[in-house]
Amino acid sequence: MIRGRLPHLEDRTMTQLAEPGATDAVAELPHVTHWIGGERAPGASGRRGPVYDPATGRQAKWVDFASVEDVDAAVAAAQAAFPGWRATSLSKRTEILFRIRNLIDQHRKEIAAILTAEHGKVPSDALGEVARGLENVEFATGIPNLLKGGYSEQVSGGVDVYQIRQPLGVVAGITPFNFPAMVPMWMFANAIACGNTFILKPSEKDPSASLYIAELLREAGVPDGVFNVVQGDKVAVDRILEHPDIRAVSFVGSTPIARYIYETGTRNGKRVQALGGAKNHMVVLPDADIDMAADAAVSAAYGSSGERCMAISVVVAVGEVGDPLVAAIRERLPKIEVGPGSDPSAQMGPLVTREHRDKVASYLERCEAQGAAVVADGRDHDLYKDGEGFFLGASLVDHVTPEMDSYRNEIFGPVLEVVRVGSYGEAVKLVNENPYGNGTAIFTRDGGAARQFQFEAEVGMVGINVPIPVPVAYYSFGGWKQSLFGDLHMYGPEGVQFYTHAKVVTARWPDPGTSQVDLGFPRTR
Repeated sequence: MIRGRLPHLEDRTMTQLAEPGATDAVAELPHVTHWIGGERAPGASGRRGPVYDPATGRQAKWVDFASVEDVDAAVAAAQAAFPGWRATSLSKRTEILFRIRNLIDQHRKEIAAILTAEHGKVPSDALGEVARGLENVEFATGIPNLLKGGYSEQVSGGVDVYQIRQPLGVVAGITPFNFPAMVPMWMFANAIACGNTFILKPSEKDPSASLYIAELLREAGVPDGVFNVVQGDKVAVDRILEHPDIRAVSFVGSTPIARYIYETGTRNGKRVQALGGAKNHMVVLPDADIDMAADAAVSAAYGSSGERCMAISVVVAVGEVGDPLVAAIRERLPKIEVGPGSDPSAQMGPLVTREHRDKVASYLERCEAQGAAVVADGRDHDLYKDGEGFFLGASLVDHVTPEMDSYRNEIFGPVLEVVRVGSYGEAVKLVNENPYGNGTAIFTRDGGAARQFQFEAEVGMVGINVPIPVPVAYYSFGGWKQSLFGDLHMYGPEGVQFYTHAKVVTARWPDPGTSQVDLGFPRTR
């Protein structure tokens, strides 16, 4: 059993925090707070924000917003824990990582239920998120092998040289609303396995998973202060970026914020990896299997209501494949069951907030005004028109051009656009000229065309007859161009590199009496 079974989900908000005019029922909603030094830590700022159930549209909880002092307390706890954690043997760290892995595996359904309640994704999708995050914890259990350095004997007379990798110190992760369990696992698993201490700033839209995970880590034996959580908004983010004791920051979110995180963090002397937005293209050549391509497009575009940075948002139909492909996609859309996670038949849930749902829907109106053809309009769905939740049906827009607003922006919702081009060369040009470079895919039976595409595509992750080419944990995740700010991709081998720095040691153990003064620059002898 987990010690203190999620008391943070049962606490009631203190009445002095209630906004003027708030009803007693709203004021006393469950209260989500910080995790500092191995325990829940109510915020000192008095500021907070609402957490909604996207399926009903009703507020379900409050979440604290951290003050500068709250962030400083978390950093102090992490700083105090660092010397002991860094000195902990690799075998002991590995043992703890294995216990973390086992506890997450045992409680994956509970984590998934939290994701469904606050993000809105249906249980099958939520369980998939936990599984993909768990892969990264499993990768981190191999940290003794991953931290092996190199050794060169006798580089000079009696001189050996070797390289070791050492932890940075206190590091932080700022994570998005769309994967409140998986993306933190991308970050903290490698970070703490390498000997760092970690501060997580999750999205304020769905914050509870972070505290559940903190409980699991404590139960696994992670020492107090090694893993901390600060909830909040820009105040917390800016303090993380400015704090002199935080050595590195990982971020996943939109491109404008990623650029801000990277520029601010590096200006303050931090190592930063900031993953931004995406506009992922799926190129379909005339020889492709139409049914396979249509199934893949629907799965990749509408899973998690399109709220994935690796979702396919643009199908590039080459030549005569356009009409049959659009018809095949359209035929599949009425079969998508849209509904709350409590409905076992639901395949696609609501969007995370009403504001985001309305922003996504507004692109459909603009598409029509700018000359595109709305083949399927999610605003026609009953749950959009009459439901209280933040639902929007699956939408399909044909004859989109690169000049349209919907193409130039990351929609991040259940809207799939079709751009028609005349040739393979035009398709590659379209992909490469897009400012984003996260993921792309090609569907074809032609091995030569597929190989040429992987060679030419200026994108960080490429799928060949695979619509969402998210790497397994022992590779690394990251895009190009405006989809990534920084030099290293996330998780996997590059994650280990990000959370450590190299030290080269040159050693000599001379015989007594052989030392002498030499004012020249050291040279090989």
